[in-house]
Amino acid sequence: MSNSEDNNEIWQRQLLEKIAMSSISEQRRARRWSVLFKMLTFTYLFVLLFMWLGWFNSEGSLGSSGKHTALINIDGIIAPDSVSSADNITKSLREAFNDKNTQGVILHINSPGGSPVQAGIVNDEIGRLRAINPEIPLYAVIGDVCASGGYYVAAAADLIYVDKASLVGSIGVLLDGFGFTGTLDKLGIERRLLTAGESKGFLDPFSPPDSHDLAHAQTMLGEIHDQFIKVVQQGRGDRLVDSPEIYSGVIWTGQKSIELGLADAIGSTHFVAREIIMTERVVDFTAKQGFADRFARRFSGVFLDIFSKGWELR
Repeated sequence: MSNSEDNNEIWQRQLLEKIAMSSISEQRRARRWSVLFKMLTFTYLFVLLFMWLGWFNSEGSLGSSGKHTALINIDGIIAPDSVSSADNITKSLREAFNDKNTQGVILHINSPGGSPVQAGIVNDEIGRLRAINPEIPLYAVIGDVCASGGYYVAAAADLIYVDKASLVGSIGVLLDGFGFTGTLDKLGIERRLLTAGESKGFLDPFSPPDSHDLAHAQTMLGEIHDQFIKVVQQGRGDRLVDSPEIYSGVIWTGQKSIELGLADAIGSTHFVAREIIMTERVVDFTAKQGFADRFARRFSGVFLDIFSKGWELR
């Protein structure tokens, strides 16, 4: 083989090596870009998910600095397993009052009611914190509805602000359930209930109503209703109109609630922060659920246990 042929073979081999190395470099570069784009896409989607789940406060941050109005949202049913549980609300209240930059606290309430125990815990904690921090006012601002347990909480505020179309009141207590005795008879099903204790089967939905049980239930309802009335009277004082209809369970418009003394004036969250507390900057202190809880709440179905019964301020 001549030198010319050797040189040509070497040149071809080098050319093939360069093409192969170039191809490998291009593949590596493409993989790096692919990984980068995947990371950016994942980060973007993760941020969107965080925003969707409401992890950031109204100021777009997780902390607070500088003088501000503290905001705590009470949304939905007030119950132990809800986002508006007594644990979550009282935690938010303590953090708001303990922040040295808090100039005032706003409870924004949009709730149809819930557990009298949970509402009572929140009402008591507001009273305790206000006694310790008398220089920090607390105002309730009503959204669409503030009924029953929601109003039980609002009654502890210094002043209550509403929209003229808000729904306010429903100062009463209920105990609801179902009766299935007729249905079981039609299906040929016999209910067998064994108890030790005369009233252990209290208000059993599969047994005929017992007059003694019904009378006892009504007595307990009356006791809890009296507790509710006392809390409202202590919180509102002589601003209330002297009328038993206020405590009948009726719900009123925001405008009418002002006339009855259940509320004080028309006003929104930003109005109260700007004009009453005189600190327009609002920082959200509402307790947030953990990621797993929020994810489950968003994507899980809502199941109703039709056999349950419980006290509710509604």
